[in-house]
Amino acid sequence: MRDVFEVRTYDGAGRLGELTVPRADVTVETPALLPVVNPHVQTLEPSRLQSEFGAEIMITNSYILHGSGDLRDTVLEEGLHDMLGFDGAIMTDSGSFQLAEYGEIDVTTPEILQFQHDIGSDIGTPVDIPTPPDVEREQAESELNTTQERLEIAEGVDVGEMLVNAPIQGSTYTDLRREAAEHAYSTSLDVFPIGAVVPLLNSYRYADVAEIVDSVKRGLGGDAPVHLFGAGHPMMFALAVAMGCDLFDSAAYALYARDERYLTVRGTEHLEDLEYFPCHCPICSDYTPAELRKMDDQAAEDLLAEHNLHVSFGEMRTIKQAIKEGSLFELVEQRARNHPTMLDGYRTLLDGVDRLEASDPASKDAFFHVSTESSRRPEVVRHHERLDRFDLDGEILLATDRGALDREFDERWAVTPPFGPYPPALSEAYPLTAEVPERFERQAYAAAAEGIRRLVAVNPDAEFTVALWDWPDDVLETLPDDIRVESTDSYSEKTEESV
Repeated sequence: MRDVFEVRTYDGAGRLGELTVPRADVTVETPALLPVVNPHVQTLEPSRLQSEFGAEIMITNSYILHGSGDLRDTVLEEGLHDMLGFDGAIMTDSGSFQLAEYGEIDVTTPEILQFQHDIGSDIGTPVDIPTPPDVEREQAESELNTTQERLEIAEGVDVGEMLVNAPIQGSTYTDLRREAAEHAYSTSLDVFPIGAVVPLLNSYRYADVAEIVDSVKRGLGGDAPVHLFGAGHPMMFALAVAMGCDLFDSAAYALYARDERYLTVRGTEHLEDLEYFPCHCPICSDYTPAELRKMDDQAAEDLLAEHNLHVSFGEMRTIKQAIKEGSLFELVEQRARNHPTMLDGYRTLLDGVDRLEASDPASKDAFFHVSTESSRRPEVVRHHERLDRFDLDGEILLATDRGALDREFDERWAVTPPFGPYPPALSEAYPLTAEVPERFERQAYAAAAEGIRRLVAVNPDAEFTVALWDWPDDVLETLPDDIRVESTDSYSEKTEESV
């Protein structure tokens, strides 16, 4: 079917988009969170997910429905939407999770897709093979081949207007993930879930997740909606959106509540350890931790589940606003400081800055330099690349203080870490309007020095002088040998004479 996803706004690889779901006759704004609803045990009524939390889409398991006598008859008779009481879009899983857990299931791709169509699912899923992380390559290749065969089988099943997922496997082999993405995108299927990452998420291997997502995104087109299967903790939503993921499904809100675990954007707390609730949702405003501890187990679980949903949907709204105003990277940098492995994930994301820069807007409201990682953002890389456009000759001064030297130059350029050199005429243009600290870390100076080296390399006929007061000596030593470097001492002497 395809042609169901449209991007409205980018920030890096993060994006606000619209996923059209024809069978449900709805358009889902992305990034979107899909609460997981267990058809046997519903922590919250699906109608409340829509009315109280704003859920436009949810996910349930068609394999459980298919194998349950009473529920199977009911859902075939009433339809999935009426049985669950949910008017938005409904995605259904195929049993691949059960396959990963128990080793086999008794349904084929044509059978489960037909069943999903018959019960009124809006987005169905074939039976793929979720290959765990770190398996032998031979196993990953073999199971990927099986998944790809099943995607091709899925293409041949007549499911009308139901969208169909094309799961992308390949374990932790990034080349297989990219190959899988290219194959999935070549099919006529519609939505592209990245599968079998839950073990990585559970063990906080965010750098590995970032590498996998980067590989997948390089194999997909820009019109491909990407679902990060099993990513349900709000602490990593901003990072995953910045990677380029659009859809997330969360069973965590209910599973964590069952164990009296309280979700936050900083991580997970245990109810027994809380004296105060660090949240302003309706649950945390109406109750104290002590009051929940005194309740019977089911009542406390239900309220914790509601809180977990509130914080999850609240984080999605925060992310959407950040994309809208062009501050997603600032949000990710804040979230990355919550856990060392989150920082690993963010740094790995920036290793693929060429992909981020390709879709990052050329202009935004503001750039805030708040960490060492700010020096590696797409805006800095783009500025360095655009230095190639300048054709300079004569004597050029590059200075942190444009009035530092009295003698005449043909041109005087400013230098600001982490961007490096730029003509004064661009000082009011984004991103050179950046809010930067007075005290830079070494990485910012090093990034600026890279910009200087690039400008010098493309202008061999010009003579450059740099007046970079208070720059680290080891960074100055990385500049080309033919640049004249005005020392800090000479600047100090001039300053004293002027006084």
